[in-house]
Amino acid sequence: MFTRHYNFFTFTAVICFILLAIACSPAAEPQAQNLPDPLEAGWKGESVCEVLQEDASIRMLRCVFPPGVGHERHYHSKHIGYTIAGAKMQITDSKGTRVLDVKSGGSFSSDGVAWHEVLNLGETTGEFLIIEYK
Repeated sequence: MFTRHYNFFTFTAVICFILLAIACSPAAEPQAQNLPDPLEAGWKGESVCEVLQEDASIRMLRCVFPPGVGHERHYHSKHIGYTIAGAKMQITDSKGTRVLDVKSGGSFSSDGVAWHEVLNLGETTGEFLIIEYK
């Protein structure tokens, strides 16, 4: 009798853990908020990103932010990136708002971003390549 209750409890605990892990995964939050991806998101109705290449494995975007232009709230899937031209960027996400002097020639990677928004506060145009995994 004890073994049967123990097995039921173990099974229930495992199912709860799996459901919690799915609900807390980075990919789950953007879908729940119905946010656009970086290509769909723009700035005041205008696109800031364009597709340079897309195939079954990746999508490569070029995103350009002149002074005073940003990227409205959006999410990112797993990706890597390269800064073609740096700029002074304000980034707002779940951690708060911060200003970064992004340098040209830098690279970055992420397992995904639930949401963020950016704004170019500088006097130079920022340009980035973003390569998303499918």
